[in-house]
Amino acid sequence: MRFMDTAEITVRAGNGGNGALSFRREKYVPKGGPDGGDGGRGGHVLIVAEDRIQTLADYEYQRRFSADNGDNGRGKNRRGSSGQDIVIKVPCGTVIIDRDTGRVLADLVIKGDTLLAASGGRGGRGNARFASSRRRTPRFSEMGEDGEFRNLKLELKILADVGLVGLPNAGKSTLLSAISGSSPQIADYPFTTLSPNLGMMDMGTGRLIVADVPGLIEGAHMNRGLGHSFLRHIERTRLLVYVIDLSMENPITPLMQWKTLRAEFMAFNPDLLSFPSVVAGNKTDLATDHESISELEKEIERSNTPFFTLSALSGKGVEAFKNYVSSAVKSLESPQRESLFIEVEDEEKAGHKADRPEIVRSGLEGDTFVVRHPEVERLVKKFNFDQDEALGRFSAILRYYRIEDILKEKGAREGDTVKIGDVEFVFYPETASSLEGVKNSEG
Repeated sequence: MRFMDTAEITVRAGNGGNGALSFRREKYVPKGGPDGGDGGRGGHVLIVAEDRIQTLADYEYQRRFSADNGDNGRGKNRRGSSGQDIVIKVPCGTVIIDRDTGRVLADLVIKGDTLLAASGGRGGRGNARFASSRRRTPRFSEMGEDGEFRNLKLELKILADVGLVGLPNAGKSTLLSAISGSSPQIADYPFTTLSPNLGMMDMGTGRLIVADVPGLIEGAHMNRGLGHSFLRHIERTRLLVYVIDLSMENPITPLMQWKTLRAEFMAFNPDLLSFPSVVAGNKTDLATDHESISELEKEIERSNTPFFTLSALSGKGVEAFKNYVSSAVKSLESPQRESLFIEVEDEEKAGHKADRPEIVRSGLEGDTFVVRHPEVERLVKKFNFDQDEALGRFSAILRYYRIEDILKEKGAREGDTVKIGDVEFVFYPETASSLEGVKNSEG
């Protein structure tokens, strides 16, 4: 399967079922009480980290995910069943971003980490829920709420113990093959590696995950070349291995390769410069310039970084390098790989109840007024205007939020059109009960 480290998907949770408007009908009970059941919850969309998955390739073609709607409530106080949740499995190390806002919603690092990506809509209440000592026969019920919809971006940051970094054609893939026995694609041209290759290096008491990430070029921090696709994958490694091409065939001197790598790290994330690291001077089987190697060694000494010369192709110096890497990783503390979850605040879900509704005047003649308030819009969606008593409850919402008073302040007059979400009605001042013109603007 082809490796993919980014994907864009859309997720839609299920809508809640509608509450039932029903009354008991029994042979010897001519006027039974209300018994309309609640609607079921819409299905959630969950994203779960799974350690057996290594790529996001599954989402190259399947990009839309929808959970089931909840069932409607029924008579005899029967609640509708909840919609089936849908589970999207991603590799450990996946960052989930809201594409519309750019906000990071979660960083799923550990197997089993779960993000509620989209919440199913709550089921509407049946008329039995509105019965009280003052209202014995409520003739209204609620519509189910819509499920959440989100456009998401998935970004995979591989979790590896050792990361091989270097300019294109530095021999990283050959080195990975030499120390781990893996068989990555290898050829003598730049950008052979277009996605990370993973290998397992035997430590005797265990194994290390070694990652050969795509070649870095100057300007990668500005997303040139493979850019951020490269840099993203080295942020979670425990030990960085700078692979430098020491051969005279490379037009870029070893010292300039080292400086380019360090400069790109500084520009992208300065913390990378403080990562535990080692330098592997590769391709000593080819002709080398001892003077240029000496210049590199002097520069590396200033950063107090160990330096090894080797040939990944012939195997010269590879065993000593492997032993150092193995002991260095053993001495390092286990990385703090903590999962991250950003909770959507309640006010973003429901709006500020105490906020004054915003009313915007529109229309060709300025005779249409649009009411904007998250909580009011949420409540209005729950009314079934085919039920007479729902109009009374709708009027109560208008009074509670002083919408009629604000409309008057904005210059609304009798006969003007008012829109709240998908609901549209004709404005009749001081006649809250006269709402015959209420209709759904979508229908």
